[in-house]
Amino acid sequence: MTQTIEAGSTAPDFTLPTDGGGQFTLSAQRGKPVVVYFYPKDDTSGCTKEAINFTEKADEFAAAGATVVGISKDSVASHDKFKAKHGLNLILAADVDCTVCEAFGVWVEKSMYGRKYMGIERATFLIDGAGKVSRAWRKVKVPGHVDEVLAAVRDL
Repeated sequence: MTQTIEAGSTAPDFTLPTDGGGQFTLSAQRGKPVVVYFYPKDDTSGCTKEAINFTEKADEFAAAGATVVGISKDSVASHDKFKAKHGLNLILAADVDCTVCEAFGVWVEKSMYGRKYMGIERATFLIDGAGKVSRAWRKVKVPGHVDEVLAAVRDL
């Protein structure tokens, strides 16, 4: 059941496997802001650019006390390759069965060349230290997005 998560909503808790054989649990991050960004696929142009942009600002997110986690339906092995290839410095979580994507309402019908299919809508959620969604960005355009998210983290 796909829901719509908006600012003010309690963020759905989740635990997912991550690159490097780890795991990420949202509720374990209580007390500090978390940036959860959903992206369609490892190593595609927009997704690579977005991940590199988050990596370039990783120190600034850390200085603001925030954890950044990227989620797609790619496997952990795919995430490991993606991180190594581009020198990424962020957590990448594997939502292979799309349960977290559905919980956040980003598993949507898309259309390309007239063909309809289900996929991940590029979206970012800023979750405050109490587990509430502070900001939600939908249908994200990559240029300038990371700076906007960083500004919102600093405003928390």
